[in-house]
Amino acid sequence: MDRTTYGLDIAKNVMQLHWVDGETGEIGRKKLARARLGEFFAQLQPARVVMEACGSAHHWARVLGSLGHQVELLPAQQVRAFVRSNKDDAADARAIWLAAQQSDIRRAPIKTVEQQAVMSLHRARSHWVSVRTATINMLRGLLYEFGVSLPGGKKAGLRTIGARRSEIDDQLPQLMRRLVTLHLETLKDLERSIDQLDADIAEQQRQLGTARTLREVPGIGMLGATALAATLGDASGWRSGREFSASLGLVPTHSGTGGKTRVGHLSKRGDPYLRTLLIHGARAVITHVRVKPAWLEELLRRRPLNVAVVALANKMARTAWALVAHGQAYQAEWKSTPPGGCGARAQTA
Repeated sequence: MDRTTYGLDIAKNVMQLHWVDGETGEIGRKKLARARLGEFFAQLQPARVVMEACGSAHHWARVLGSLGHQVELLPAQQVRAFVRSNKDDAADARAIWLAAQQSDIRRAPIKTVEQQAVMSLHRARSHWVSVRTATINMLRGLLYEFGVSLPGGKKAGLRTIGARRSEIDDQLPQLMRRLVTLHLETLKDLERSIDQLDADIAEQQRQLGTARTLREVPGIGMLGATALAATLGDASGWRSGREFSASLGLVPTHSGTGGKTRVGHLSKRGDPYLRTLLIHGARAVITHVRVKPAWLEELLRRRPLNVAVVALANKMARTAWALVAHGQAYQAEWKSTPPGGCGARAQTA
């Protein structure tokens, strides 16, 4: 069986391949149009195809995987170190091939179409929420130029406009009144779009058993449960909960030399959307839950609030991985047994 490794640099229209013949050592390079990529790999014996985990990578991974090839996705920032001198498509494909030889680079799990569809709902909702916030802030700034000051916050600002609309209109010229009306109509359309996306995400929570399980974890709401379920899949892409939380950037950076290691700020690697949901959920637990775990109470006594929030978010991510990986329901009083303890030593003896 031909197990040649192909480094594939994907783009919108032109794809670049790099490989090395296992018998002769000859270096191969080939440029393919997008329409011919599937045809080219359909004619090959099963091979190993490596790509960067970037736009459309999951689509091509599914296409090439259906043809019998072994597909791997590498983090783009890990591949960048292997680009020598000038950067072009051929250099990128070569860098991907070189990075594929490094077994210590963690491979990104390939997402299914269902996982990507659920996350698309989240991306669209996040986009419309940011557009709504920008629209309200712009309206607030424009009105301020005419002596109208709105209170902070979306609800308070819109409530003030509705209650004082006639008074506000008296301070505005006709052109500005029409602009305010246009903004308010736009905000109503945005609210309808966001409400529809919320309903679609809630329906996904009811349909996905994994999301229903994760919803039981304190601090993980509807958005967090569905987003985690879509990201984790079967959780096989991570070896442990610790690795999953690290991939979300919920651990500190560290640097060291001469035997000294210094722990720094939050790494903030991975998906910022998921990290934000987990941190907001952890903050809600600390703020509103009266009876907190003993370890969290102790941490709050000796460390700043934000440190405790991130620590709880880290624990939530690890809990989510464990529930999905082991197919268990959430148990608030669960205590894990660390490997290598007394029980493990007794069994070894």
